[in-house]
Amino acid sequence: MTRPARHSLAAVLALILSSAAHAGAEPSTVAEPATAAESSVLYVARRGWHIDIGVAAADLAPPLAQAAADLPGARFVFFGFADKHYLLAKNQAGPVLLSALFPGAGILLTTGLTNSPAEAFGTTHVITLTVPQDQMRALQAFIWRSLRTQDDLLEVYREGPYQGSVYYLAAPKYSAFHTCNTWGAEALRAAGFRVHTAGVIFAWQLWNQARRLKRQQDRAAAPGASLLWGTSD
Repeated sequence: MTRPARHSLAAVLALILSSAAHAGAEPSTVAEPATAAESSVLYVARRGWHIDIGVAAADLAPPLAQAAADLPGARFVFFGFADKHYLLAKNQAGPVLLSALFPGAGILLTTGLTNSPAEAFGTTHVITLTVPQDQMRALQAFIWRSLRTQDDLLEVYREGPYQGSVYYLAAPKYSAFHTCNTWGAEALRAAGFRVHTAGVIFAWQLWNQARRLKRQQDRAAAPGASLLWGTSD
């Protein structure tokens, strides 16, 4: 088997695992008393082979705040990129899977949580990163650009696979080399974090980078001061 062939098979595996996990990993909905969320926290949630990016619903500013309006009662909103054709196909085998190797329509699964991210996904599967307000706005601008909108209006494409979730059509294309995890890395980069995005296909590649950022923030006297573009180390 040639090296390019091995690389393609790895991409197929990433596609299968990330998309399948994305469709089926329903978060827990254990009730929790409402508390005021911090205004500048970004959440990275690992859902098996897929990673979501989330923020507190109260932190969503227009125009992205429209997403919270579609998820009544949500305290936190998580976004995850996926392959539209594969995710919505009745038969997700064979030709459907192989077609996702090539650029095709993308979709964003948006999940609203009424409890905390730690309760929904498990404490060990959530990383919190602190960001200043300008970088939170930059993150939300990136997510907004990832959505297909008309006249600055966001429309639900269809209900999601579980309660408290909806699908939106995505602007970027999905492929074996631009997966849900690539998109997650791009989201962190848009938020000003020093991460690499090229070649990020598997969840562990993004998760390891997020863990490094968390360790650096925890060590820093001023959290986030050395992690954002334009700041000193």
